[in-house]
Amino acid sequence: MVKILTENKAIKSYVKTGIVAAVVVVVAALGIWGISAMRSGNTSSVSDAIAEVGDKAVTAGELRFAVIRMDAIQAESAALKDLRAQKEKYENKLRDELTKDQKELEKEKKEIEESQDVLSREALQRRVVEYQDKVTKLQRELTERAQSVEASYQKALNELQTKHLDPIIEGVINKKNLSMVIDGRMARIGTGVENLDITDEVIKAFDKKISKIKMEKPKGF
Repeated sequence: MVKILTENKAIKSYVKTGIVAAVVVVVAALGIWGISAMRSGNTSSVSDAIAEVGDKAVTAGELRFAVIRMDAIQAESAALKDLRAQKEKYENKLRDELTKDQKELEKEKKEIEESQDVLSREALQRRVVEYQDKVTKLQRELTERAQSVEASYQKALNELQTKHLDPIIEGVINKKNLSMVIDGRMARIGTGVENLDITDEVIKAFDKKISKIKMEKPKGF
């Protein structure tokens, strides 16, 4: 099942580094083992090696497949539409405030430039430093508030998936007695295939279970 949430890049980077380190250790261990095996001559044929592997496997007649398009659920479900609208509202407010603050800073910058011949060097330097501090503070506050909006959105998104969407999908799987559900974005469906795509049914059930979710108010708003 494809998850809605995005992963933290820093965490992914750390995990990737850890995996690389682990691979190096494993390769080193295999190298030592291989040398030891070559020296001892302790080898076996493929048939001997797989002797303990069973011969049973699932056949097509026993499987029940379905596909689900997670991108369609994100785009069309009522709760996710409502959640995106809430996020956009905060983002638009932040954008409007940024435009206002930028105009004020541009005005102050122009005043400083016009006062270069009037103020003393020390006074001018103080105004420039104060102006730079305001710019730095504004950038920091905007970054923190934007991150807070994203954090609140991701929290609500995770709640929607774990508490509402996942149980719906599991319920549909059980009701239809499905063996496997494939992400429809990666599947190619031929003509004349009925009841394979369960996306619309999932959306209908999802909308019935929940149509709105309250996004936690981000910090700074």
